Amino acid sequence: MVDFILSPSILAADFSCLGQQIESINNSKAPYIHIDVMDGSFVPSISFGMPVIKSIRKMTNKVFDVHLMIDEPARYIKDFKEAGADMITVHQESCKHLHRTIAMIKDEGLKVGVALNPATSLDTIKYILDDVDMVLIMSVNPGFGGQKYIPFIDEKIRALKEIIDKKDKKIDIQVDGGITLDNITRVVKAGVNVVVCGTAVFKGDINKNIEDIYSKIENM
Repeated sequence: MVDFILSPSILAADFSCLGQQIESINNSKAPYIHIDVMDGSFVPSISFGMPVIKSIRKMTNKVFDVHLMIDEPARYIKDFKEAGADMITVHQESCKHLHRTIAMIKDEGLKVGVALNPATSLDTIKYILDDVDMVLIMSVNPGFGGQKYIPFIDEKIRALKEIIDKKDKKIDIQVDGGITLDNITRVVKAGVNVVVCGTAVFKGDINKNIEDIYSKIENM
C-alpha cells in the first residue's frame, strides 16, 4: 500500500452538527482535517476563518491541513498558527512574494504547502520546491465544493511526481477537488499520496465512507 493520507474537507460538513462530525473523524483512520479558508476575493466564495479553526482545535488532535484560498496570505500566517494550524498551504497565484511567504510559514514552525490552480504551470514553482513539504494540485477551479474532477490533471500529477522523484526529496503531492470512490485510485496511481475528500466523506455515514476509501486504496 502507498503512503496514503486522507484529508477530509470540512467544507462539505454539516455545520449544524460539526462537533459530532469532527468526532467521527477522530474515530477514523484519517490523520488530517482539511480546512478551506476562502475570502470572496481570490475565489468567489467566503468560508470560515480563525474563530472556527480555534473552536474545533480543542476537539481533535488530527493534523489541521489549512488551505488558504485568500489574497496575500502572508498577512495572516501568525493568526492561523495561533488558531491551531499544523500545516498551511498557500496558492502560488495569490502571493506577490511566494518564497517570502513560504519562509514566514516555516519560521512559525509549521509545515508548508504550495497550491496550483488547474491551469497554472508547474514551472511556476520549480525554484521553491526544495523549500516545501507538499504541493497541492487543484483538480477543480477553486471556490466551490461538489465540482467534477478535471481529466487533464492526471498528466499534471504525473509530471510533478517525475520532477519530485528526480530531486529524490520527500515532498507530498496532494490533490483537491472532485475526488470520489470511483476516481481516487486514478490519482493515487498517478502519484498523489495525500487526498482531500469532501462530499465523498461527509455525505452519509462518515466512518463507513472513510473505511471504504482506505479499502479501495489497500486493494488497488
